[in-house]
Amino acid sequence: MALLFPAALAALAALLVPLILHIARKSEQQPTDFAALRWLRSRPKPRSRLRFDEWLLLALRLMLLALAALWLAQPVLLDAGDDRPYVAIVPGAQVDRAAYGDARLHWLAPGFPTIDQPHPTGPLPIASLIRQIDAELPPETSLTIVAPAIIDGADADRLHLSRKVAWRISGSATPLSDKAPPPPVLSIRHDADHSAALRYIRAAAQAWRRKSDSEVDISTTDAPLPDKRHVLVWLAGGTLPDRVAQWVGSGGTLLIASDTLAPTKQSLVTLWHDREGQPLAQARPLEKGRLIRFTRPLVPARMPVLLEPDFPDHLRALITTPVAPSRVAAADYMPGTGGRAYDQPPRPLRPWIAILIALLLLAERWLATRRNRNIAP
Repeated sequence: MALLFPAALAALAALLVPLILHIARKSEQQPTDFAALRWLRSRPKPRSRLRFDEWLLLALRLMLLALAALWLAQPVLLDAGDDRPYVAIVPGAQVDRAAYGDARLHWLAPGFPTIDQPHPTGPLPIASLIRQIDAELPPETSLTIVAPAIIDGADADRLHLSRKVAWRISGSATPLSDKAPPPPVLSIRHDADHSAALRYIRAAAQAWRRKSDSEVDISTTDAPLPDKRHVLVWLAGGTLPDRVAQWVGSGGTLLIASDTLAPTKQSLVTLWHDREGQPLAQARPLEKGRLIRFTRPLVPARMPVLLEPDFPDHLRALITTPVAPSRVAAADYMPGTGGRAYDQPPRPLRPWIAILIALLLLAERWLATRRNRNIAP
């Protein structure tokens, strides 16, 4: 046991108060003078000894004050975690409860619900949850992770935990979320020379559009710029305006025509090739944003892919912000050792002390107010 605020033990000095009150207590007996005894020679009174009349009441009051001081000192128990074996089950895995005896079985999901709770759904940060559970369990607790054959929710960093994990593979794959990611929202700004190219971009956006989505935002180059959650398509020749460069630099995604002149401080990376391996689109970061540039004019004679049925899919993949892959084979994702071991959070004892104080207070009040006791201090 340890104390988080040991200076509060100075409150133990209050133990002197009930001691002084009990010592100074006066008796109920009143002296009565008898006339026949007044001529007797008075003798010196015997020296009175220190006497406590109600030991139990005094002890209860001293204990109450001592517990109150201990409560203020915030006592905790260190290394008092549950050391029973822990089994974490990734949603989608199959597990036989009887095979683990008295081990604790929990879903590997936020809050770590027990296996009796409903099956967790939706995308789960499996890698982060594994690290969290390793940090929260006591070092001596054995950890078993039951995972499906394919895990969804991994990250790029290989897991290294503070303990050796029993890695079990059972099941097919982590269930994916039923909610598909929304399609990108385009805002197109164009000039008169690129009206022909406009039709192909607009047709691709219409192919993504759902019934609940609004119409594609199409306007001329002098119109206000859209929200940064939109992908801005700039179909205009000449130098890129400063206001557009500032828009993409502050975190937007910009797709420009091949004849648009944009800052080229960094080299462009080819993201899209044709069947002959020639580049169709290149990209590079621009401060906090992302700049994508077509390498050819958007006319079928120069870019035949515009007429192909999979052009909307290629364009959508081009402008969607790339996301690191999160699906991995469980056999290749077994955690290693060598990770940092974290100190376990202490278990507070104040709630239990508060209950004990309440019980002792009831006992003290009963003793102090009973009918057959003397006048209390």
